[in-house]
Amino acid sequence: MSMERKSICRYCRVERTKLFLKGSKCLTDKCPVERRPYPPGEHGRMRRRILGYGIQLREKQKLKRYYAMSEKQFKLFFQRAERKRGITGEILLSMLERRLDNVVYLIGFSHSRFHARQMITHGHFSVNGRKVTAPSMLVTKGDVLAFRERSAGHEEYKAIVEFNKNKTVPGWVEVDRDNMAAKVLSFPTREDVSMPIEEHLVVELYSR
Repeated sequence: MSMERKSICRYCRVERTKLFLKGSKCLTDKCPVERRPYPPGEHGRMRRRILGYGIQLREKQKLKRYYAMSEKQFKLFFQRAERKRGITGEILLSMLERRLDNVVYLIGFSHSRFHARQMITHGHFSVNGRKVTAPSMLVTKGDVLAFRERSAGHEEYKAIVEFNKNKTVPGWVEVDRDNMAAKVLSFPTREDVSMPIEEHLVVELYSR
């Protein structure tokens, strides 16, 4: 069952998608989306109508923030996806799902994608036995992701894995919580992306 939730502002009827950027805090009543179900800013409660370019931009911003990426990083990923054969939007989503920081979060080895990025840059993970420090690295079929030996013995990281032991893991990844490791079984498909996103609008935006 998807964890993604939507909140409808009763003032402007604009949907706010819950992106879980604050980790476990988003599962409580302290979540910003729950406490303030309308857009931020001075004019957040005003009724507004978004059309055309605005809709496309909103979808791109939602996708970019969901994966915690900068504009430059996101554009580079789109350009790489555009050069591949197939449906650009679906290829882009598959690539974003395979980002190392995203995988670390999905399998429950971090509290959020921001947290996963910090842990990776600090050298706490290895892929196929080699230390990695690049959160943007794309994992591929057969890759084995694991905490490095020194990090695996740290009580803080053991607690994170234990805290997320009941978290639903996508079918394209197999997790071994006892050894604090995971294996990529296949490439993620469009159906594996739980976020409510219309990726074709992102493609249309960059095709302008």
